[in-house]
Formats: sequence, structure tokens, C-alpha cells
Amino acid sequence: MNPNTEDGRERRHQAERFSVVAVASSAGGVTALSKMLSGLPAGLPVPVLVVQHLDPRHDTVLAEILARRTRLTVKLAEHGELARPGVVHLAPPNRHLLVEGDGRLALTDSKLVHFVRPSADLLFESVAGAYGARAVGCVLTGTGVDGAMGVRAIKDRNGTVVIEDPETAEFKGMPSAALATGAVDFVLPLEEIADVLASLVGTGEPA
Repeated sequence: MNPNTEDGRERRHQAERFSVVAVASSAGGVTALSKMLSGLPAGLPVPVLVVQHLDPRHDTVLAEILARRTRLTVKLAEHGELARPGVVHLAPPNRHLLVEGDGRLALTDSKLVHFVRPSADLLFESVAGAYGARAVGCVLTGTGVDGAMGVRAIKDRNGTVVIEDPETAEFKGMPSAALATGAVDFVLPLEEIADVLASLVGTGEPA
């Protein structure tokens, strides 16, 4: 495609508009993440940062489970590494996941937020601070209210917020709390979320 045509400029502008997708889930989240990530293309041009509430007492095989269901690379986030396009960086159990202004990830053992660590709110707030209007936040199934303050932070910086429809989510607590903020741009059934995320950030390969 010629980047100087109107369509080419629009595609380039769209790709430049968003630089990260941050996702939060809790109860029912392994199934929801599997379905969502399976619909994303291998050439996704942005990193995906994920907070899934996990049992802090045990190691997790979540990265291995999700890697079998997506064409993206899936790994546990490491302190100080760069968030890379086409890579799903998962918050490790009992560690908050943050992103800094230069795109480097940080893991912290700071206090629980809404009784959980990792916290979606902390991830979303850091994404809002680092990326501003270039951030997409996504809330999937889960109990509790984690993520609601964070989606407000993303929207306050002119980012975009996508949530799973509470009426069809396995657990509606988290998406309902996010929806109640008034900061949500898209309310979608789970099976439509991947296509919308891919459309927002642009794609390197067809899904």
C-alpha cells in the first residue's frame, strides 16, 4: 500500500494513534483471555499487558495455557524489560505490573489494591500516564471493582476503553463497575472484542 494515499495515511495514523493494550480480568478470566487472545493477529503492532487475578500462593502456568491459544508470544512480565509489540506480558502472581514512560515494565510488591495484587487499577493508571491518548484499556469478566478507577484514568488522558458486556460476561462485577464510571467507549460481547482491538491498533497480518 502506498503510504501517501489517503487510505495509506489513514492506516498510518491509526497505527500511530494507539501504542498499547492493557487488559484486566479475574474470575472466569482464563477462559475469556483465551478466547480474546485467540482472535488477535500474529502481527499485532502493540504490546498487550495483562492483569489476571491469580492465587498468590502458587506458581502459575497461565502463560503456557494462553500461548497454546494465540499466535502472539505470551510470557510473564519481567522487571525492567521493554513492552514489545506482538507480545502478551502477564503480571506474575502477587506482583503489581506497571509500565513507565519509556515503555519499560516494572514489578512491585506494594500494598494490595481492592484486596488484590496484581491490580488492574495500578496497571491502567500507569498506562494512562505513560501513553495518554495512545492507550487502550480492556476489562473482561471478574468479580469486584478492580479496574474501574483505572479506566477513568485512561479516559481522563483521552485513551479508549473497551469492556466485555456485563450482561453476557461470566462474572459481571468488574465490567459493571467499569461501565458505571461512564468512561467506556465500547461494550461488547466477548467474541467481538478481539476484532475491535485489532481494528483500533491496526494489524500486521490478517486474523
